[in-house]
This record gives sequence, C-alpha cells and structure tokens, in this order.
Amino acid sequence: MSSNNLDTLYRQVIMDHYKNPRNKGSLEGDILTVDMNNPTCGDRIQLQMQVKDGVVEDAKFDGEGCSISMASASMMTQAIKGKKVDDALEMSSLFSKMMLGEDVDTDKLDLGDIQALQGVSKFPARIKCATLSWKAMEKGVKE
Repeated sequence: MSSNNLDTLYRQVIMDHYKNPRNKGSLEGDILTVDMNNPTCGDRIQLQMQVKDGVVEDAKFDGEGCSISMASASMMTQAIKGKKVDDALEMSSLFSKMMLGEDVDTDKLDLGDIQALQGVSKFPARIKCATLSWKAMEKGVKE
C-alpha cells in the first residue's frame, strides 16, 4: 500500500473514532476517576476505570477536545479493557515512544487502531493531544 493510501486510511480511522467514539460515557460503582487537561490547546478528559485484581475490567471517558485527543481516548479505552494493568502500562510506554518517532515493536503488543496515530509524531504540537488519555490512565493505575 502506498504511503499516501496509508495516510488516508489512518485519517479515516482517526475520524471514525472521533465521530463515533467507543467507550464514551461514565461508569458506576467502585471506579478510579482521573481528570486531566492540556492547557496549551484546551483538551480535557475524564477517564474512569474499573480495575479489579490487577485487570482493567472496564474503561470509559468523557471530555472535549480536538479529533486527535478524542480519537486517542476512544482507541486507548478499547485497547486496555480486559488487559492486565502491567500490559496497559507497557502499551502506554510503546505508544509514548511511537509518538516520539521511535521505532517500536508493534508485534509485541497488538496496538490495533492505535497505529493510526503514528503520524502525529510528525507534528510535535499535537503529541500532547494524543498522549493525554494515556497519561490519565497511567496516573489512575499508579495511584
């Protein structure tokens, strides 16, 4: 697939997650809640996770922001549900490296739709948008 076709596909995946976010809403019961924002652009997110026995059983988010931050939150919540906390943190580490333009072994953990965000690394001002929900997840599971 040509680079141009791949870029178009990735843009479509990002816009699909932005227009049709997965896991948007709130959870009830015994949950972790993390509020974070990106003051440079106004993105804000509230991430809620249900973690039991070291596993992220459920995750939802609410917030507002650019297509990158909201699509990333949608993708991230999809990716971490059902994962061990350690695997979610490893995924977050891989994602951060990908955002910094580093080569990552995507075979190690299936990033799925998240790979569509790899082009963000070419736009340093947008990296914080893409990583906001991931930083919220890290903060939540480490508390």
